[in-house]
Amino acid sequence: MILFPFIDYWWLYVAFTALVVALLALDLGVFHRKAHEVSFKESSIWTAVWIGLAMVFNVIFYFYAKSEFTLNPRFAALENFIPAIQAKQLALEFLTGFVVEKSLAIDNIFIFAVVFAYFGIPKIYQHRILFWGILGALFFRAIFIAMGSVLMRYEWVIFFFGGLLILTGIKMFFAGTKPQSLENNFILRQLKKILRVHPKIEGQKFFVKKDGLVYATPLFLALLFLEMTDVIFAVDSVPAIFALTKEPLIVFTSNIFAILGLRSMYFMLAGVMDRFCYIKYGLAAVLIFVGLKMVWLNHAFGGKFPIGISLMIIALLIGSSIAASVWIDRRKRNVENRLFHCPN
Repeated sequence: MILFPFIDYWWLYVAFTALVVALLALDLGVFHRKAHEVSFKESSIWTAVWIGLAMVFNVIFYFYAKSEFTLNPRFAALENFIPAIQAKQLALEFLTGFVVEKSLAIDNIFIFAVVFAYFGIPKIYQHRILFWGILGALFFRAIFIAMGSVLMRYEWVIFFFGGLLILTGIKMFFAGTKPQSLENNFILRQLKKILRVHPKIEGQKFFVKKDGLVYATPLFLALLFLEMTDVIFAVDSVPAIFALTKEPLIVFTSNIFAILGLRSMYFMLAGVMDRFCYIKYGLAAVLIFVGLKMVWLNHAFGGKFPIGISLMIIALLIGSSIAASVWIDRRKRNVENRLFHCPN
């Protein structure tokens, strides 16, 4: 049973969307109105702000759900339905979904770095591309979530996407830490066939007019490439969160909050991403675990694998991969320092 169906709680979706639009307008129109290079300090503050907003929202949602479950006669008729316990369950599902989406979004951050390096995008213009890229990602994620809320009602769809997540995780695991290249990328080749491309960056413009013809700048190509790769990533991330909760409202809000902080997280991690090369193994393990939940674990536990245990397993997988990355990187640096140390 869906506790917050869209037809009855549409105003919640509208209110949340209006909040997101207002936050993005404040971000671009006030704090980042002028193009500038985002510092580590600024990006760290914004990362903390976006994560903090997600946690505040979760607390507010918990108390609202508890009140709604207590006062609404529709829930009073349900057997074994305890408002406080159910509200806590939903809050845990939001938190787990947020952690999963935030973790999977790290893969997007590596793509950001590769794309910006390939197109030679100066740091001063990267925020503008990421702002519009994430705005487009929010739109496409909303469509995917709406489709998922309908399709995930069919058991064969759940098994299909569960199997897809497992295969994707296995593929990512064996892909390992190989560096990515865009030289022969199919999407990029097709974009260059369709668009007139201006070879130089003209400030923060996406298009320039030369001899009566409109040309796309490298900034626009980078933006389009990021949008298309996010659509591909959504095929994994949206089913992953539906494995944790059946509530479209939680899927929508946790997904959006995870995406909103991507820009600041990218600028915060841009200088140290090479030290987290083993995190891909943790992400691969998360995809495999979530896929197993869809095809086996949920059924084995009476329709719902405990969300608290899911959160602990996911946090352990991601945390251990980060710890391994830091430890191995530190060992390599210590070895390099000993090799290149010149005694007096």
